[in-house]
Amino acid sequence: MANMNLGDTRLIIAECQKHGLLRNQTAYVLATAYWETARKMKPVREMGGEAYLRSKKYYPYVGMGYVQLTWERNYRDWSNRIGVDFVKNPKLLLEPKHAVRILVEGMKLGTFTGKKLSDYITLQKSDFVNARRIVNGTDKAADIAKLAKDYDAALKAEGYGVEAAKPAAPSTSADPQGDNASLVLLAFVAAIILAVVGVVSGVGG
Repeated sequence: MANMNLGDTRLIIAECQKHGLLRNQTAYVLATAYWETARKMKPVREMGGEAYLRSKKYYPYVGMGYVQLTWERNYRDWSNRIGVDFVKNPKLLLEPKHAVRILVEGMKLGTFTGKKLSDYITLQKSDFVNARRIVNGTDKAADIAKLAKDYDAALKAEGYGVEAAKPAAPSTSADPQGDNASLVLLAFVAAIILAVVGVVSGVGG
């Protein structure tokens, strides 16, 4: 069973709920974060020494976050979306409050590859294998799909997406039996009043 308290797992779940993601969509987001962060569930910087990273065409905009956001154009795009200058200060992507928005909103909207969660995961289907195309083609798609199934089961066990039972609406009237008893009492009192009035009328005549 997936560890639901590892790293920033709860933060990611809360962000998914905020954006109204389905349980199976949230499961895939969690599986992606788990894989992309090397099982840490914390924002990470692309692996490799500085000399290695400097050899990358996209340096200094190397992979960072819960998903490995790379290239200046993507840093600039998210700077505009969130209002934080990641181009000037790339390492801000390692802050969970920013990284979690990029992870969830990016997968929901399809900003990484043009593919989005709803293309593969809906109420009717959970295509966890092809959903890898949302982030990175088909790389390790089967492995991440297995993780998503585990997260889906864990979320289901926790009741994710299940609305709490709503209390019955209060009745606008009293209990029917109570109403009947009241009517009987009123009828009895009315009968007594009529009888008294009749007697008084008779005496007066």
